[in-house]
Amino acid sequence: MCEVVVAPRVDRLYFWALQVGFSDGRPGGGAGAHTGLQWHGRSRRARAVNWGGYEGGGSGRVLRGTTSALPPFDSGGNTLRYRWEPGSPYRFRVFRAGDAWRSEVTDLATGETTGIRDLHAPGPYLVSPVVWSEVFASCRDPSAAVRWTGLEAVTASGATVRPADLTVSYQAARDGGCPNTTVAADALGVLQVTNRERLVAHGAVVAVPS
Repeated sequence: MCEVVVAPRVDRLYFWALQVGFSDGRPGGGAGAHTGLQWHGRSRRARAVNWGGYEGGGSGRVLRGTTSALPPFDSGGNTLRYRWEPGSPYRFRVFRAGDAWRSEVTDLATGETTGIRDLHAPGPYLVSPVVWSEVFASCRDPSAAVRWTGLEAVTASGATVRPADLTVSYQAARDGGCPNTTVAADALGVLQVTNRERLVAHGAVVAVPS
């Protein structure tokens, strides 16, 4: 689940995402996609969800997908208008739907589940799940924070697995990363925070609260 606990205060893009890869069980390929909440500005009309990705093998081509019932945010088709609220948790679920992969979002405050769209991606398995924050604000802009909770996956045999810990990584400064982003754990989950002293080093392992 994804909850924006401290909302941004600038009109810049923030994307808090669950990323997954697709696999047929053989090496190579590497197709993947990401789904989550987006903030494009302080207006409620500037909030969105996304479900899009790219083919593997170095092609970089965008995965084909269905047209969503949600109103489009732009011409790309991956980003759709969705009026999420800071301080409320949203559960994202990626699962097989026929011959495609579907992402849906559930507003846990209301219980309403919304299908985002389907992607035509190869392979019957999801692999390499990651949660991340992509922020296009200045390193000096006011702090924002997102909390991740309830991380889980279902194996091919039907067993539910939950991670006991997460490995932390940050974008390098030479690639445009900010030195004042950090990860932290609280009583509920794991936080990703901008414009705060870095308390957890790159490559560190953070326990997931049970």
